Amino acid sequence: MPDATLIETYFPSLTARQRTQVEQLRDLYTYWNDRINVISRKDIDNIYVNHVLHSLGIAKVLAFKPGASVLDVGTGGGFPGIPLAILFPETHFHLVDSIGKKMTVVTEVAKALELKNVRAEQIRAEQLKGKYDFIVSRAVTRMKEFYGWVHNKVKKESIHSLDNGILYLKGGDLEEEMAEVKRPYQVYNLSDYFKEEFFETKKVIYLPL
Repeated sequence: MPDATLIETYFPSLTARQRTQVEQLRDLYTYWNDRINVISRKDIDNIYVNHVLHSLGIAKVLAFKPGASVLDVGTGGGFPGIPLAILFPETHFHLVDSIGKKMTVVTEVAKALELKNVRAEQIRAEQLKGKYDFIVSRAVTRMKEFYGWVHNKVKKESIHSLDNGILYLKGGDLEEEMAEVKRPYQVYNLSDYFKEEFFETKKVIYLPL
């Protein structure tokens, strides 16, 4: 059963505080998942591969800068937002989901980890008024629909090596789905960064806005 040391293997520059936060994730999600089901029961044992490392695939594509703002849409139990917030403590993360009980878990996990850079809110993405450097998510819907929710919520001025836009965790064959969007995009295969079998078909889709 993979543990927190797996994350250090791929992110060796973690501070002592970040290592401790990563180590806490399994116990925190086990505790809260027993009360409010946000992760499938069988996935808890594989939380460090299927959820934490998967979320951090975005960090292999782009390192968020201090002062940047990132919106996580349909965060569920806090993925990818919570692991990214641990890795980038100077970046502000706004985690949103329309389901209130899921946001209870996110709020409590962020509090237990003392993540001062996380704001959790029960709200639909379409209702948000703010602007962000990047929008992240983990396969909440087809990209065409997702684009419709968030395309007007990105700042024009970019402070990163990539233009502002969407970084979306997806799996499988995406050509047909991405053709619906009718915009240029880039695919990053997570198997290029992580050797675990889980990542063979997993990708980060970058859609500049």
